[in-house]
Amino acid sequence: MTDQIKMPGVDNNNVRRAAAAAANVAYSIEPISATEKESLKARIKKQLIAQDAVLVAHYYVDADLQQLAEETGGYVSDSLDMARFGNEHPASTLVVAGVRFMGETAKILNPEKRVLMPDLHADCSLDMNCPADEFTAFCDAHPDYTVVVYANTSAAVKARADWMVTSGSAVDVITHLVKKGEKFIWAPDRHLGGYIKDLTGADILLWQGSCIVHDEFRAQELARLKSEHPEAAVLVHPESPEAVVKLADYVGSTTGIIQAAANMDNPSFIVATDNGIFYKMRQAAPGKTFIEAPSAGSGATCQSCAHCPWMAMNNLRNLAEVLETGANEVHVEAAIQARAIKPIQRLLDFTAQQNKA
Repeated sequence: MTDQIKMPGVDNNNVRRAAAAAANVAYSIEPISATEKESLKARIKKQLIAQDAVLVAHYYVDADLQQLAEETGGYVSDSLDMARFGNEHPASTLVVAGVRFMGETAKILNPEKRVLMPDLHADCSLDMNCPADEFTAFCDAHPDYTVVVYANTSAAVKARADWMVTSGSAVDVITHLVKKGEKFIWAPDRHLGGYIKDLTGADILLWQGSCIVHDEFRAQELARLKSEHPEAAVLVHPESPEAVVKLADYVGSTTGIIQAAANMDNPSFIVATDNGIFYKMRQAAPGKTFIEAPSAGSGATCQSCAHCPWMAMNNLRNLAEVLETGANEVHVEAAIQARAIKPIQRLLDFTAQQNKA
């Protein structure tokens, strides 16, 4: 039986206010002209070489940053894969275009390397929804439960976990642990946790966090859009509400969604995740059409929330600045790093073993 709990001491209104402030910052930035863009890219490329640095970018950041990562021998992927690439790359400096927990994860896996970010104030609603002190106290009050956390958490929260998982690996890991008779504390995303519970039948204490982007998708409007585009397949990230997930033709991680667009025969897709992913989807499936899933309608708080305001804080200007100044370096306390690496390594070892099977 799943025991759903309220997030102790967390006010979702505070998270929404923080998101609105981030959006004001991101969307008030003066547009970059074509001439300035080429100048910035040249400065960045020069500094990447001079600083022995490599750029890793998340699927949700601006397409200019994703393209630049590819052009300079860097990488575009999800948060764990970004950190893993950085671990395998010989560069002594990793520049992480994404949100803060991604920079922390990169530092945890690469403590000997310098990790920089374009903006250290680029946060994540899931991370904010799970304060480490309150989460630790809750875990301590339930010592018989295995603690499984999503990648979208702080280094301190990971340090309290037994396992860290991604959206692509969560079901496999929980299925494996259920067979061993374990029960779980899951944090922070309630929608992804509920999805895992439904597929595995696991006994889960479910933290009540949510992603400010995915939580806004609305099933009624999605059903209407689907009827207007009967040829389109619906691709949904499992951080979305259950009613939205039930309308999906495919449910999966960011990487899985990109692969589905390439592999499915449909000429068009309605996509319920951050629209930053469209850059890689268009690469993977040229000639196909991609439509944002709707967030407007009854119960919604915005016209279209399909882009993370904190991801939007990453841009060519602040990327050039951190490379030239060395600002915005990510630090993780040694004691936290030593504990946080363990749940991450468990996932990496589990995935490697699965790939051998």
